[in-house]
Amino acid sequence: MKAAFLTGHGGNEVVSIAERPDPVRRPGEVLVRMRWATLNRVDLYMRDSGAGITHRLPQILGLDGMGIVEEVDAGERLLAPGQQVVLHPAIGCGRCEFCLRGDIVLCTAVSYLGEHRDGTLAEYVALPAANVFAMPSHLDHAQAAALGVTYLTAWRMLFSKAQLKPWETVLIFGVGGGVSLAALQLAKMAGAKAIVTSRDDGKLKRALEAGADHAINAGEQDVAKAVLALTGGRGVDVVIENVGQAAWSSALKSLVRGGRLVTCGATTGDQPGADLRRVFIRQLQIFGSTLGSLGEFADLLRFVESNALQPIVSARYRLDDIHAALDHLEAGRQFGKVAIAIDGGEGPQD
Repeated sequence: MKAAFLTGHGGNEVVSIAERPDPVRRPGEVLVRMRWATLNRVDLYMRDSGAGITHRLPQILGLDGMGIVEEVDAGERLLAPGQQVVLHPAIGCGRCEFCLRGDIVLCTAVSYLGEHRDGTLAEYVALPAANVFAMPSHLDHAQAAALGVTYLTAWRMLFSKAQLKPWETVLIFGVGGGVSLAALQLAKMAGAKAIVTSRDDGKLKRALEAGADHAINAGEQDVAKAVLALTGGRGVDVVIENVGQAAWSSALKSLVRGGRLVTCGATTGDQPGADLRRVFIRQLQIFGSTLGSLGEFADLLRFVESNALQPIVSARYRLDDIHAALDHLEAGRQFGKVAIAIDGGEGPQD
């Protein structure tokens, strides 16, 4: 099968597009013929070094995607050959305390597509049937492919961790990136107010068009002061943050007393000043979050279907153009997801 895979670590020179062996479907697994995948920051991380992630080269990239069921067990009741599906990228051991309580992303032996095992930037992938879900019927294939990482991550952050309420206000850092933009769409559809930040006026304009209530240019304004001005000195109930060190102080200062901060990344550094006095005096709550459980993915898909949510796809490329797609993501030009057509479909398209 044709696939995009790593032969080493460095730049795009270590990303090859060539033939790899077809995956062998084991009992309890589903063989999916991939149609579309989307890129995530971890694809760049795996290319650059993959440090701290146990993997063996060659490694097929890609965490999320959609495809067509090719083969299933004879007794499978929920999936059938020819069905359009979306994938959850985390495979748990099924036996640790975390898997047994349904929180697969805390599994002590979790493996991810595109990281620990071959991923979705290939013509075929085999994975457990529990990780394969019917695709929301109103989406196009590239939009559906976007749900498995960024939208699931934002869902867990907003609703499982922060317990966002319709009458609350959320501050979302770095809008335009996948998780931040997903958080904006989900928060607005849930009825909350949303304030977004970016250093790019073009992205702020598009975020306002996508439903944001207020936009702050983090390169020109003091974010915390701007938030307090917008909220009458109160602060926001929830902060969604994946920037890390550069945004941490502003994030804490933007919260109302008793407010909740959820973080899922540290692109600008992972060792910010803790500001512990502010944390305990104002009784702030800080949550770490990564991806989401199988149950949360099912909840997300029902929400997407019932609200006709459409993930925003910034650009579409063919698998043969994976180097250009990776460059696009690395440059930070996107407003939404960068999608990859596995089967030779349309692309590139901005």
